Amino acid sequence: MATQQGLMSSTVAPLKLGSFSRSKSSLSARGGTLVRLLSPAHPRVHALRAGSRGVAAGRWAAAPAGAGATTGTAAPAEMEWPPVPQEQVDAMRSLNGWVAENMLPLLTPVESAWQPYDYLPRSASAAAEAEAFTEGLAELRAAAACLPDDVLVCLVGNMVTEEALPTYQSMGNRVEGIGDDTGSSSLPWARWIRGWTAEENRHGDLLNRYLYLTGRVDMRQVEITTHHLLRNGMEMLAPKSPYHSLIYGAFQERATFISHGHTARLAMQHGDRTLAKICGVIAADERRHEAGYTKVSARLFDVDPDGMVRALAHVMRGKVTMPGQLMSDGRAPAEGGDDTLFARFSAVAQRAGVYTASDYGDLVEHFVRRWRVAELGGLSGEGRRAQEYVCGLAPKIRRMEELAQRRAARGEPGLARFSWIFDRTVVVS
Repeated sequence: MATQQGLMSSTVAPLKLGSFSRSKSSLSARGGTLVRLLSPAHPRVHALRAGSRGVAAGRWAAAPAGAGATTGTAAPAEMEWPPVPQEQVDAMRSLNGWVAENMLPLLTPVESAWQPYDYLPRSASAAAEAEAFTEGLAELRAAAACLPDDVLVCLVGNMVTEEALPTYQSMGNRVEGIGDDTGSSSLPWARWIRGWTAEENRHGDLLNRYLYLTGRVDMRQVEITTHHLLRNGMEMLAPKSPYHSLIYGAFQERATFISHGHTARLAMQHGDRTLAKICGVIAADERRHEAGYTKVSARLFDVDPDGMVRALAHVMRGKVTMPGQLMSDGRAPAEGGDDTLFARFSAVAQRAGVYTASDYGDLVEHFVRRWRVAELGGLSGEGRRAQEYVCGLAPKIRRMEELAQRRAARGEPGLARFSWIFDRTVVVS
């Protein structure tokens, strides 16, 4: 999961160490569009009503990226969540047999699964094999030397997000009706969560080792960022709701598939075939995982269309907060707290084409079509309002992006400084 994967940005202050060179208003025109599309727009607490058939709402607070004492910003306040309706829990438990038949086969058997070792120079004790490793390392570094800094920044941001996997498994195990209560449960839902985690674990390992071998990034700063992200955690709109969590999972997996796929394309354009293969194989995993979350969500739309469409609208209104939003490299943001590491990373990803607001609009449209949201019938009044909102969302996103691009075209390019690449600056807009 990236990544990434869908990405966000925020408004920023003038250039300082690790900040942009652009004013808040002008940068908002481009990278800042994503914060409005993908994350809660203001750090305030929202109160919504819980529906009788599904949690169509709850309460959440949007924390600034990198929240916590280590970044100089206040940690988000603790919140109480409404209980998950028993109907949701019962619906999830009733699908255990369906999960065994339709989701577990999407996981690759360990014996035939790829491993990070397969895509990197191979070390060995024999002299001839050691020489082959040295030659392979030299080839890897020569190809990586051609990668521009913006691609490296996107790659590091995606890798850091993948490395926060323990947080994501913890989130999954908190979801009512699908959590692994014992840690080794044989129930299909629990086996899916553990199998998904095992496959995702390879992604961070592979990207981490590749970056280390290139010699192109400051690995200590990268490792500090991963450390902070694991300490800071992540936020979800309704962390115990199975409906919200599965919809969120489908969006995240597809966004990560898109992000890694675009990175593979950029790597190939710059002549790094090794990185292209690495990102390609990770993207293929993300697509399989997306298929699982998409299928089970479609099944739930059949079982409880009203609860699911209200949950979908709730996720869309609250915005799909990215799992890496609270990343930090330990350096204080610029005055005002808007210049976060995640905002800078997101702005670079937007400009480089790794993950954009247009991608997000396509993603929303994809799921509305895949889950046949426009065709749902028998909905409550709230369900019909949710349906109307969701079906009209993609065009709104595209209009916002077009306006943002026009505003950005009238401004001057902005720069962001990244400790990941030894404090070099990258154009962000």
